[in-house]
Amino acid sequence: MNAPSKALIVSIGLGVLLNPLNSSMISVAIPRLQHTFQLDFATVSWIIFSFYITSAVAQPVMGKASDLFGRRRIFLVGLVISFMASLLAPLSTGFGWLIFYRIVQSLGTSMLVAVGMAMVRIHVTEKQATALSVLAIFLSGAAAVGPFIGGLVIHWWSWPALFFVNLPFAAASFLLSWRHIPKDDRSAFRAKGMPLRKWLAQVDASGILLFTAGLVALLVGVLSAKSAGHLSASHMLMGLAGLAILGAFVRHELRTDSPFIPLRVFAKSPEWTWIHIEYMAVNVVFYSLFFGLPSYLQTVRHLSELHTGILMLSLGLCSLVSSPLAGRWVDKSGSRPALLLSSILMALGSAGLMVLHQASPVYQVCLALAAFGMGNGLSQVGLQAALFKSSPKEAAGVASGIFNTSRYMGTILSSLLIGVIMGSSFSFQGFRALGFTLAAITLSLIFLNLRRDTSSQTGRKQARQA
Repeated sequence: MNAPSKALIVSIGLGVLLNPLNSSMISVAIPRLQHTFQLDFATVSWIIFSFYITSAVAQPVMGKASDLFGRRRIFLVGLVISFMASLLAPLSTGFGWLIFYRIVQSLGTSMLVAVGMAMVRIHVTEKQATALSVLAIFLSGAAAVGPFIGGLVIHWWSWPALFFVNLPFAAASFLLSWRHIPKDDRSAFRAKGMPLRKWLAQVDASGILLFTAGLVALLVGVLSAKSAGHLSASHMLMGLAGLAILGAFVRHELRTDSPFIPLRVFAKSPEWTWIHIEYMAVNVVFYSLFFGLPSYLQTVRHLSELHTGILMLSLGLCSLVSSPLAGRWVDKSGSRPALLLSSILMALGSAGLMVLHQASPVYQVCLALAAFGMGNGLSQVGLQAALFKSSPKEAAGVASGIFNTSRYMGTILSSLLIGVIMGSSFSFQGFRALGFTLAAITLSLIFLNLRRDTSSQTGRKQARQA
């Protein structure tokens, strides 16, 4: 790559890392936030829910918005929004304001991720695969070191300082991007001159509103019932309203010409559907550990945020190291073996959680984390390879966006799972119950991959005989 291309990648990379960094740093701050605002675990979980619900909706929407308003412009605006949200969040006078700023922060960082990869594809013309892999390192590296940075910051300062970490990255990315990202060519945009009403129809604004309202209502109903310790009429009505709205969303998506989530494509391609289901399940498992283990280590084992961050670093680093190795293996043998080994490793990690007790040595925790980390690295590469192989031609343009939405849905479900199991307080018994639940999910993944592998071998054998 030439010097301008390297400068462009660094400019974009410093911006896109803000999304995974902020989604992972918060994991070690949950107990501190519970104590500061005197809230139960289910309520504090909204610090996670709000970020991922916003990201799940905003990233595909902002990708389409860049066609209308310009990729460089969307990226720079996203940096400004991220900077301002990070500057104002520490001044929050209550938990509600903190949630508001997390939503704004998620919106800004989603704008960066949504167009960052596209700009590299457009403006880097030589060694494009290398450029994209470098950008992926910014993304995965930020997620890997996030808990460690979070633990370090909270140890020396407090939770508000987590937001100040973003300021130098956002400022540096803005200055470099202003200089190195080429100006938008307005004539190249497909949506040039499109009326706002038509653009809203193209991004399926109605579907987005139904999806968001239904998901939030369902989560509020379930978590409110869990926090209260009983199921009241209001909780039931809220949950049923969420299900009804999500049902209306499904009906709308099947009828509209430009759906937010192309459900008809899922019906046409079973393999594509199973890939997204498995990706969602893998993220349920991984992020249940990612957000649940720090609370276990701090609440039950009474470790500091710093020591928790150091232990969590083994999870991210094992995932980061195993990814390039998985890439070579998948290129040589296909995605099936990697996905099967991934589910086996995560099952072993779940078994490790089930046998933990309050006096278990630290190395046992590290072994479980290493198994989950390596399994996650294998699954990320294997599922992406399977996605590109199985995506229908008519869905090639939306495959990556829907794939990310599946990841966010898995993350949201993981937070919901932890909230339902833990309720108002985090306990050793609750953590062990979480381990049994994750074991059940990972065993299902093993069965799914074995069955798909058998079906694939049978299909190839029949094809040879024919």
